[in-house]
Amino acid sequence: MTTSSPFGEAFDPAAVAPETNAFNEHGARFMAGKPGIWDIGVSAIRNAGLTPRLPPSPRAIDRKIYGVPVHIVPVNSPRGVYLYLHGGALIMGSAAGQDLMLERIAEQARVTCISIDYRLAPEHPYPAAWDDCEKVALWLARHAKTECGAEALLIGGESIGATLAVPTLVRLRDRHGFTGFRGANLSFGTYDGGMTPSQRNARQGIIKMQDIARNLAAYCPDSQLLRNPDISSLYADLRQLPPALFTVGTLDAFLDDSMFMYCRWLSAGNRAEIAVWPGADHAFTDMPHPLAAPANARIDRFLAACLE
Repeated sequence: MTTSSPFGEAFDPAAVAPETNAFNEHGARFMAGKPGIWDIGVSAIRNAGLTPRLPPSPRAIDRKIYGVPVHIVPVNSPRGVYLYLHGGALIMGSAAGQDLMLERIAEQARVTCISIDYRLAPEHPYPAAWDDCEKVALWLARHAKTECGAEALLIGGESIGATLAVPTLVRLRDRHGFTGFRGANLSFGTYDGGMTPSQRNARQGIIKMQDIARNLAAYCPDSQLLRNPDISSLYADLRQLPPALFTVGTLDAFLDDSMFMYCRWLSAGNRAEIAVWPGADHAFTDMPHPLAAPANARIDRFLAACLE
């Protein structure tokens, strides 16, 4: 008897649409010969940015929660609150850098979005960002209804933001007895600091193996901690966590991380979905990528459904 994976067809070369191939070829030509993040340097990358700086939301509010800066994109009559953790390899990025995306989610899911300006490495290595995310999540668990107008909580992030979201859920369960998040939107995260095969074999594409290793060393300089479950949540106790949607492309260096974590999420007794997008590389949902619109629409539907 043979069985097939519900997403196995995503790995068929024929599943990659011509427009996706064209996008990838254009990107490869554009990136040819370009220096990597660590060749440019962290300070230069932060100052110049890797992508155009998007305009801030006119309704955004900045404040501090338990001393941690947050960026809030509110919505009228919210059904819930979406705690968002931004990407950037934990060395760059900011809470105010994704307002167009947060406005979309705010409107589509009818949620107030709270984005965390967690501390960055290498100046603030582990556990600084982990602690910041835990503080804000705990505040929401206690005050979302009175402060935000809704008590239903969602969490999500992209890349290192997804990486941070899982231990945030685990910490709230283990340290504070809170398991009230309704859903987790986890896009192309890294869940094994010891590096999964897809990380080790990343020689092309947006993120390569040597860059991953440098990023890991920046936020976790003690290599003996790399498979600590708080850093590598693939090894954590994942019981009693909310339904999750894992989003990843077949060309992503962190493909294995999402696929492995999807299976671990299910085996822990939780509900999970995975969307594997043929021919998509890392962070494709934030680009003018042919697959970005359907992938983001699925994310929006998932978040809205978690509040029903």
